Order: sequence, then C-alpha cells, then structure tokens
Amino acid sequence: MYNYFMEKIVSKDNARVKRWTALKEKKERDRSGCFLVEGEHLIQEALTAGTVDTIITDLEESPFDFAEQVQVAEPVMKKLVSSVSGSHIAAVCRKLEQAPLQFRRLLLLDGIQDPGNLGTLVRTAVSFSFDAVYCSPECADLYNEKTVRSTQGALFHIPVIRVDLSDLILQLKAEGVETVCTALDGSRPMTVIPPSEKMAFILGNEGSGVSKHLQEISDVRMRIEMDGFESLNVAVAGGIVMYQYRNR
Repeated sequence: MYNYFMEKIVSKDNARVKRWTALKEKKERDRSGCFLVEGEHLIQEALTAGTVDTIITDLEESPFDFAEQVQVAEPVMKKLVSSVSGSHIAAVCRKLEQAPLQFRRLLLLDGIQDPGNLGTLVRTAVSFSFDAVYCSPECADLYNEKTVRSTQGALFHIPVIRVDLSDLILQLKAEGVETVCTALDGSRPMTVIPPSEKMAFILGNEGSGVSKHLQEISDVRMRIEMDGFESLNVAVAGGIVMYQYRNR
C-alpha cells in the first residue's frame, strides 16, 4: 500500500470537490475534457493507459503508487461516487484521443441510447479484436458513469470516436471497407455473407434500428436468423455479429 496524499479534504463545499462533482454532468465533461472512474479495476486500467490526473480516496492508505493523490472524508467520497459502485476510491481522468491503427474490423453505432448497451458493445468490440468503435452524435455519452462502468475498462483499449456516420460510411466505402448494416427489410441472412478483409458493421437504435438513410448507403443489409422473435437486444445482436466476423 502507498500513502502519497497531497492533502485531506473534509468539506463537500471545497472548490476541488465541486469541480470533481461537476464531472457527473456531460456538459462539464465536454468542457473540461475530463471524466470520473470509480473502483480499483477501472483506475488500474486508466493508469495503464496514462490518462489519470488525480486519485481520490477516503481510505487511510492508497493501493496505487501515483503522485497526485488526495484523501477526502467519507461524506465527500459519497458525494463523488455512485451509490451503485459504493467505491472508496475514484480518479479524475483525461478523455482519450485515439485513432485506429487498422480498418479491418469496425463497429458503427447509430443512436444507441442505453449507456449499458453502449458500454457492453465497446467491451465486446475489444474482446473480438475490433479496431475501433464509431458512435453517432445521438449515442449515449461514452463517459457517462454507467457507460464507463459497463465497459469494465475496455474504453481504454480501443478508439471510440463520435462522428457523423453518413460521411464516415462514404469514406470507408471509398477506402475499400465493406459496410454491413443490420436490418430486417431487404436483408440477407448473416450465414450467407462471407467475411472480407475490411468490414464495418452498423448497429442501430434500440427502438428504431439503423436509420433508413444509413441502410440505403451501406453495401449490405444483414439479419441474424432466429426463431420466435424478429429482433434481439442490440448488445446481444452486436455480440453475435462481432463473434461471427471477429478479427482473427
């Protein structure tokens, strides 16, 4: 255990505590370029990625060897972390600026609203060696505490980029990337679509699916064959697609 505390903060009205607490809001995360993570696992992933600014804890000793650490009173810690995690340690991290090194396997997300679905899809993309995840502006915020928690640290291992998907799809097609969207109408079964060298898979909003415009400009419309229901939860569907076409 390490004990490199710069100071101890006991007041919830402390200026630094107010800045950290404000990171629970997307507006402040966008303004500052920072976000919060909670728990030892996520902090270790963030340290490995080199994105940690400050570690905050109400423990007497810290489990991390890191210079910028602040000890806070228990009521301050409770103000900073979610009741779900109940963690005694958190970190302020800088948002990542990453670019894909390859374009063999890409995941494009059109309006995914649920933070848990978004985080699970990012985690699955890492698990099956996808090169990047692209999110439309309508997607949930990657740095929402629920999204961060559901990635289980995967957001530190893959570029996740917010872009206009229409422009991106046209660009990818020009660069020889086959674009495949999930859809019901006019679609082909997944089992008859062979893998190609470069592929981008488009998953849509939980309620309305992939937008008609993106369907129209994609190369292929694909459906997962199933019995009993027409559609699956988007995170489940994404897992099936990414496993089938994983980066081998």
